Amino acid sequence: MTVEPRTRPPAPPALDAPAVTLGQIFEHLYGPDVPIRFEAYDGSRAGDPEATITVRMVSPRAVSYLITAPGSLGLARAYLQGDLEIDGVHPGDPYELLRIIDGLTLRRPSPAVALQWLRGLGLGTLKPPPLPDLEQVPARRLGIGLRHSRKRDATAISYHYDVSNDFYELVLGPSMTYTCACYPTEDSTLEQAQEHKYDLVARKLGLTAGMRLLDVGCGWGGMVRHAVRNYGVSALGVTLSRAQASWASRRIETDGLTGKAEVRHLDYRAVTETGFDAISSIGLIEHVGVKNYDSYFRFLKGKLRPGGRLLNHGITRADNLHPGLQRRGFIGRYVFPDGELTGSGDIVRAVENAGLEVQHQENLRVHYAKTLTQWCANLAAHWDEAVADAGLPVAKVWGLYMAGSRLGFERNNIQLHQILATKTTRDGDAHYPLRHEFGV
Repeated sequence: MTVEPRTRPPAPPALDAPAVTLGQIFEHLYGPDVPIRFEAYDGSRAGDPEATITVRMVSPRAVSYLITAPGSLGLARAYLQGDLEIDGVHPGDPYELLRIIDGLTLRRPSPAVALQWLRGLGLGTLKPPPLPDLEQVPARRLGIGLRHSRKRDATAISYHYDVSNDFYELVLGPSMTYTCACYPTEDSTLEQAQEHKYDLVARKLGLTAGMRLLDVGCGWGGMVRHAVRNYGVSALGVTLSRAQASWASRRIETDGLTGKAEVRHLDYRAVTETGFDAISSIGLIEHVGVKNYDSYFRFLKGKLRPGGRLLNHGITRADNLHPGLQRRGFIGRYVFPDGELTGSGDIVRAVENAGLEVQHQENLRVHYAKTLTQWCANLAAHWDEAVADAGLPVAKVWGLYMAGSRLGFERNNIQLHQILATKTTRDGDAHYPLRHEFGV
């Protein structure tokens, strides 16, 4: 019997330290068949020369960003500082590039090869370059207060939501609704889907004329105005964003809803009124902090009348194993400072531990992917205006963040869950029908 020698994949070409090029390094890491074109400041190239998308390193500082922060954070820093350029995709919607990157398989170099590269590139590449001005460094945030203290939460919300109302109008469209829409049909418009989402929330909450609604984390007051206008309730919304509260108050007056609808610039924990028939929380739980879920739901339960309903709408992980936002990652430093995600199971546990009874749960993951697709299209269509309003770095961050989030929802890395619960009475009356029919 003969034994065939074990076949091994061909080794990457050996690189002489003095002659190492960035193109050679790129090909070693990702192979020769990458469906993008790579160009570098040293004149080297790699990838597919016929590709429609080009990634270009224009300075040695780009290498330093990638070495000192491997992964999405280093790429983002280099891109925001202009040391990494991209052709072939719009900066307002770089989805196609991110989709390709997500499908690449990294071939890690051996320690000997990595040292060879470092010698060729120069030890100076190990020196961390200056961080972009937009970056929220966790250590610096310690001076603001403890994580999820009222003061620190206020600064985190302001960082993300007070970019400018004009910028958000360009991205979100007329609805000014910055949460997942719900598409009744595949060809529904974004505005139709946002309207449908508000109807879905209202029907789940069982809103009828004369009821009192509390909307925590109300944004620009979309749910507040929709519920008052279409269901005859009186509604109070609260937001930590001063810009949102100001915009919402003006819109309430313009729509003739004064006296029935109100939006306050206020931490939800400072709401003093009680006895609400229903509470909606649409996109707030991501900012609460996982360790605070129990106190969060106990507080909301205390604001409901017996038999009242709570609808929690929030982004979740696809599992319950670990937080889904790295504190030192791109999202944590450039988009949602102090943001945290976990699985829907952890949220249900907290809801039930607060003494609320879960009646219904629904995953709108695919709807958020469609929502983000339209937001990216809006940003790309209004790019020049967005850059003029918020600046190029902010606009770039939003393009990366929304396109990357779309990919995350499509790949089922993150989800969107609506959880409906009741404040069931001591004798077991949930004030809930035998079978729910939301009608939307």
